[in-house]
Amino acid sequence: MTDVETRTLALPGADLVYDVRGPLPPAGGRPVLLMIGQPMTADGFATLAGHFPERTVVTYDPRGLGRSVRTDGRKDNTPQQQAADLHLLIEALGTGPVDVFGSSGGAVTGLELVATHPGDVATLVAHEPPINAVLPDAAGAERARSGFYEAYQAKGTGAGMAAFIAMTSWQGEFTDEYFAQPVPDPAMFGMPTEDDGNRDDPLLSRLSWAVTDYRPDAARLAAAPTRVVVAVGEESAGTYTARTSLGLAALLGQEAVVFPSHHGGFLGGEGGYAGKPAEFAARLHSLLDA
Repeated sequence: MTDVETRTLALPGADLVYDVRGPLPPAGGRPVLLMIGQPMTADGFATLAGHFPERTVVTYDPRGLGRSVRTDGRKDNTPQQQAADLHLLIEALGTGPVDVFGSSGGAVTGLELVATHPGDVATLVAHEPPINAVLPDAAGAERARSGFYEAYQAKGTGAGMAAFIAMTSWQGEFTDEYFAQPVPDPAMFGMPTEDDGNRDDPLLSRLSWAVTDYRPDAARLAAAPTRVVVAVGEESAGTYTARTSLGLAALLGQEAVVFPSHHGGFLGGEGGYAGKPAEFAARLHSLLDA
């Protein structure tokens, strides 16, 4: 098992905590493999990182999430700020361009990193980035987002998560049929119904709306030396993040690459959200080795 070395990078407004698995500089001349999410922290990539023992893998907690404490007085999460942080992290690694696997909001951060610092990334695999602007029903997606936000504000985390699950599992465009549904009961998803009083969850509040409001710059991405690969889970077909993936791929003039499992396909463990991490890692290996 590869040892994990935890480091802290002092940045303006935050102390960025990251984990390094493997040697620096990397063995065999392979780029560092950076795995990023949002609002997912480094913990979410532990299983996937374990499937890359031959690579030096770096994971991190984004500014203000997990162990990365903010000192700038802000709570919002933007792709622009996170990409700027990653640029400084890559500089600190001192190994040249890295490969990036970005999941969900981390895929959006990866797109902004390539657009603003194109020399930082050799290959970006952007897995199911939630970007409303690439959807034909972008206004509907924004309305659906407001729906789970309003449920969260009214009744707390359980209600907000139930409405979020209803949105992200809906098949197809957000039509009148979607909005005519009753507000889902948290108990249907095994979540508490009582209000926990929390209103600053990075997923359910407005703190991360800049992620889903992001507008990718196709021209800058095309001009970058980075190979950008858009990925979508085979079990996600028809859902919100599958549709955003296909929309982004079309914007970039490519076909989305199909990965095993769903939005969290790289996750280990048990239960309904557990993925197929071994199969997922094998697909990622084949892309990075191409």
